[in-house]
Parts: sequence; structure tokens; C-alpha cells
Amino acid sequence: MTSVLFVSNGHGETAIADHIAAELRALAPELEIDHLALVGDVRSQFARDVGPRKRMPSGGLIAMGNVGNLLRDLRAGLLALTLSQWRLIRDARGYAAIVAVGDAFALWMALRARAPVVYVGTAKSVHVAPYGRGEERLMRRARAVFVRDEATAERLRTHGVAAQAPGNTIVDLFAEDRNPGFLAAAAGFEQIVAILPGSRGHAYDDAVFLLDVFADVARDAPALGAVLSIAPGIEPARIANALRASGRVVRDTPHPSVPFEVLAGERPIARAWSGGIGALLHRSSLVLGQAGTANEAAAAAGLPIIAFDRGIDREHAWYRRRQERLLGEALVMLRDDRTLAATEVRAMLADPQRRARLGAIGRERMGQPGGSRRIAERIAAIASEAH
Repeated sequence: MTSVLFVSNGHGETAIADHIAAELRALAPELEIDHLALVGDVRSQFARDVGPRKRMPSGGLIAMGNVGNLLRDLRAGLLALTLSQWRLIRDARGYAAIVAVGDAFALWMALRARAPVVYVGTAKSVHVAPYGRGEERLMRRARAVFVRDEATAERLRTHGVAAQAPGNTIVDLFAEDRNPGFLAAAAGFEQIVAILPGSRGHAYDDAVFLLDVFADVARDAPALGAVLSIAPGIEPARIANALRASGRVVRDTPHPSVPFEVLAGERPIARAWSGGIGALLHRSSLVLGQAGTANEAAAAAGLPIIAFDRGIDREHAWYRRRQERLLGEALVMLRDDRTLAATEVRAMLADPQRRARLGAIGRERMGQPGGSRRIAERIAAIASEAH
């Protein structure tokens, strides 16, 4: 039977790989689809997980000169993990195509295999960080190259890379989700603020801070509620315990996708949501977000995002600056100040015209949907050639 291997190197990248795999399975149900996660321990829903994996202290953020993160990861066994993953790809047999999803490292690893390589570049763009010469050399060796926007693809084509931009896979990733379970998360909330603490190690501290900011706003807004997204790999019980330790009243719920709710007196002001965030984004007015891919998904959904330059996140500040350049005015950066933050949130919620303007900017920056299906079609065509 013909097989395809996805190789991803990040939490958001794994989710993108999974979405493309779902499209591929729908197009070619006879294919066997495997997935190797170079970063983290997130499991695939639509592919068979293969190879060694391990959660690292950095959460995968070791680019852009993050020497401290790199050293911590090396102490935690990064080199041995990478070597074992490298050997698995090098020795792999029987794959009709290898699909690398992420940055140039994922592509470099995928090129170790003896099979055609498809590269899905998820992070870089001429709008924020163009691909360099070394990356372009690697991309020329791939059978097909897909990037997130046409301006980036056009620049690569002028440099001899046959790149295409069929649509931003991140936009597809969080398309509207009509999950009926979200009704339990939103019950009683006339207006919703989405809280996206992300999937990195500091998500637990960020969840407490973001909920503190929201609670200050909700004190004078009885119709307002928050839904806190629990990313894959994040433990709901650990967030609940962190909130309790900060003085919040937290109560478990009977709903499987709503692990807990947060009370102010007898009133629920926020609930956790462990389902897909598509339903959350399409019901929300505003995002308080320290996330990576999920923040970009919120922009694609037309939501303004308020993020914070926090002291606990200095090592990842470069990533937030890059995200700010990518999303433009759709991302409002504030300093780590609850009073200032609450004031800004109140002002944003009271100004639908401003929210609409920033939302339009986010949609424009993120691009059009449909890329995942077109990428899956190309993968299926390459796999059929090898059959």
C-alpha cells in the first residue's frame, strides 16, 4: 500500500500537517499516512504517529539566536532526539512522498529520505522575514514548495524556486467549527472574549494573567464572558490549579469539552474550552492572546488581538515582535500592566468600528483559505506517480 510521511516541527505546524492529512485522506483513502513530530509530543488525529518524540523546555523556539533555549534543550536530550529522528527519516522505505511542514529545518530533515519531498512553509513571509539563500537552496531540491502568500512565492520564483501560494493553511486550520459542545462553554455570555494562552510552557502563567485582566473588565459588564482555549498538550487541571492558587474560584463542569469554569461570586465569568477553536473564534468579539498560530488564526477570523510584552516571556520576545510585524495593527501590543490592559479592553469592546477595522487588517494580512485542499491534491498526485 502507498504511504506518505508528514514531518512537522512545531505545535501549530503539527496541527497544519494534521489538517492537510485529513484533506489527503478524503482525496485518497487508500493512502497510509504517517506523522513524525520533530517538536513536542502532540498526537495526530488523521495520521499514524511514528518515531521518537519528546517535549523540550523551549517548546521548539530555538531560532533567531535563542542560545539559552538551545542550551536548555541540549541538556534535556535534544541532540540524541534529533539524531534518532534523522536516522528514522534516512532509513525510511516505502514512502511515496515526504511532506515537511514548518521551517527549513523540517525541510532539511525531510530531504534525508529517499522519496520526493513536498515543503509547506508556514512561518516566513516577505512581509516579516524573507527566506534566505540557504533556505532557498534547500527548497530547490523539493518536488513542490508551498508558502503562505503570493508575494513570498513571487520572490522565491525570481530566485529559481518553483513556489506556489494556493492559500494560507493557517486560515483553513481554524475555519468555522459548528461543534455543538461549544454551547456549554458560551452559556449565559452575550458577548465573548477569547483567551488564548498558547501551547508553550509559560501558557499556565499567561492564562492566569489574561484571566486577571479579563476579570477586571467583567466586574462592570455582567453580560460579558470569557472562554479560555486549552491547546493540545496543555493540562486543564494544571491551569485550574494555577487559577486557584492565584485566588480564583474554580469549579469543575460535567461537560467533556469544558473542564472547568471560573466564578466571581455566584456568577461564571469564564469557562475553559478544550475543543477546536474555530467555534470560539467565530463567536468572539476580541482576543486576549499570547499564542502563536492561534493568534494568527484569530486575525484570519477578523478578530483584533491584544497581546502583552511580559517579563516571563523575554526569551520569546523576538517571536512576538515578528508576529506584530506580520499582523500589523490587528495585533495590539501592551506592556505587562493589568490596569492599562483592562482600560484598553474596555475601550476596544465599546468600539465596534475599531474592531471591524483591525479585523479587516488581520484578514488581509493572513490571506485566503483553500490552501490545504490544493496542497493535498498535489501530494496525492505525487503519491500516485510512485504507485
